Amino acid sequence: MKIADIKIKIVTIPLLTPFKTALRTVTEIENILVTVVTDSNLTGFGGAAPTAVITGDTVGSIIAGIEHIRSHIVGMEIEQPEAVLQRLNRCLVGNTSAKAAVDMAIYDLTAKALDVPLYRLLGGMVNTLETDMTISLDTLDKMVAESKAKIDAGFNILKIKVGGSPDLDIERLQTIREMVGPDVKIRIDANQGWSVKEAVSIGKELQKRAIDIELMEQPVLARDYDGLKTVRDSLDLPVVADESIFSPRDAFKLLSMGAADGLNIKLMKCGGIYNALKIVAVAEAAGIPCMIGSMMESHVSVAAAAHLAVSQTNICRYDLDAPLFCSSNPGSGGISYQGARICLSDQPGLGINSFIE
Repeated sequence: MKIADIKIKIVTIPLLTPFKTALRTVTEIENILVTVVTDSNLTGFGGAAPTAVITGDTVGSIIAGIEHIRSHIVGMEIEQPEAVLQRLNRCLVGNTSAKAAVDMAIYDLTAKALDVPLYRLLGGMVNTLETDMTISLDTLDKMVAESKAKIDAGFNILKIKVGGSPDLDIERLQTIREMVGPDVKIRIDANQGWSVKEAVSIGKELQKRAIDIELMEQPVLARDYDGLKTVRDSLDLPVVADESIFSPRDAFKLLSMGAADGLNIKLMKCGGIYNALKIVAVAEAAGIPCMIGSMMESHVSVAAAAHLAVSQTNICRYDLDAPLFCSSNPGSGGISYQGARICLSDQPGLGINSFIE
């Protein structure tokens, strides 16, 4: 079964509510959907999300990247996925979002050819997981109200966006903790929004006030590995790297330095499942757990992240709530949400049936 073509479709999806972090504010998302066409009756689906402020990828660069990949892998055999994925990764530098979209479509096709769900192909047996829910950066009152609404909707883990205003961040976290009570897990994500000094000071103040926080994600600038290590060494609070970790090499360097207690893997950052599996292996060898996350993506690419997540025991935290912000789905099939629980399809591959025209 040979790859015959790769088709590209751009979709724009308004969000139900604005998504705000220390890096950006989003009211709608553009996703690039790909269909890998074969010379048989099977097709594979994937998707990419442009996040220029994090990955450097834009709609234009992703489309150009996919077209470049197409020119290198058309004619290759799906039954030789290692060769296909090696060529995909070597045919251009960077362009991780374009690579991720084609990568997940190749995995989708491989699983379909074997007539198994992708999570089974990757070694998993369970087809559900519990995601956290993100609370966007906003005024104190709005963040508290949103936190209450999500707890009332059945979410037991909140990921609170912070950054940019240390005193207000502490007030936000204290108020939210008091409102949700002791049984709800709270994760905080600064999206590089603090200096090293601020991150250490905030972490110590949270500990002083006995504000229970499960973890602190990406407190400092992405390439400030030394700063990340300083924050980790200064606090008893687990520090998780996100924007700092794009590749298996990044994982090896960060963990060799002792700069993080965990890694947040996102397919758009690492170029897809193929490289994500290598990051998981590096982290597991170092005794460090992983989280799986996403950019602001549709359920198409989040389905691929979910299949990966349930297949790997070293991925033990899940941040896959992005489709819950979307006003519509660009395709049928795949994952479904039951409150905080994500249920994976047991159809072959990703379980995506088609893209909606």
